Amino acid sequence: MLALNFLILIVLIAFVAEYIDSTLGGGYGTLLTPILLLFGFSAVAVVPAILLSELFTGAFAAFMHHRVGNVSFDFKNDQESEIVKRLGKLGYMPKSIDSKIAIVLALCSTIGGILAVFIAVSISKSQLNFFIGLIVLVMGILILIKRKSGIKFSWKKIVSLGALASFNKSLSGGGYGPLVTSGQILSGVNTKSSIAITSFSESFTCLVGLITYIALGKTINWSIAPFLMAGALLSVPFSAYSVKRMKTDKFTLIVGVAIIILGVTTLLNMR
Repeated sequence: MLALNFLILIVLIAFVAEYIDSTLGGGYGTLLTPILLLFGFSAVAVVPAILLSELFTGAFAAFMHHRVGNVSFDFKNDQESEIVKRLGKLGYMPKSIDSKIAIVLALCSTIGGILAVFIAVSISKSQLNFFIGLIVLVMGILILIKRKSGIKFSWKKIVSLGALASFNKSLSGGGYGPLVTSGQILSGVNTKSSIAITSFSESFTCLVGLITYIALGKTINWSIAPFLMAGALLSVPFSAYSVKRMKTDKFTLIVGVAIIILGVTTLLNMR
């Protein structure tokens, strides 16, 4: 049984980590994983608990961002889409571009998430964490360099980054948000929309990773999971309104700097 003071500390840390994540597009798992490891929890116990909490907070964050107008999620079937016309009743394509990107990233999560969990139980993660940290750092720098220039939208970049980011999320518990957020911005997606889309797709990624962990016989650490969820959920409304109030150009600058910091943090916490 964990002490009450320690559980309150877990709630506060989760609150801060999720506020950063839902406001700047990443940092929940990247920050929480090394902190919980320092507290003496094992990686096998930490990652499923983080995936469970982010499953709910990611979905809630996407809902709140949509509600305050940071993103436009419209999942009604687009009857004018060529896919729907060709497949008829079996065809589906959401109406808004934000919804389309979210669906693509979520689908990418299935393959990357399942593959990562199988690898997670058998190999060291240090080399992958170095690779991910380096990519995130470079992307943050590119965002700062290109933030005032027009970037053409690219589906190829979205798909590639979605698979890579979900792979790392299920493998280490972190790294998904910075990769997907920065990747979307560098693929031509509006910065505020990219934050909300990341939350939506990350929730799906966590679901896939969590199911795979359980299927492999791993258990959720219920001594910390509910308190991670409580702290994280409480922060979501604050982050959604914070994003809404910021000007896009200034917000892109802040996100770029934050992603650089998260990239450096990943490299420094490499194990």
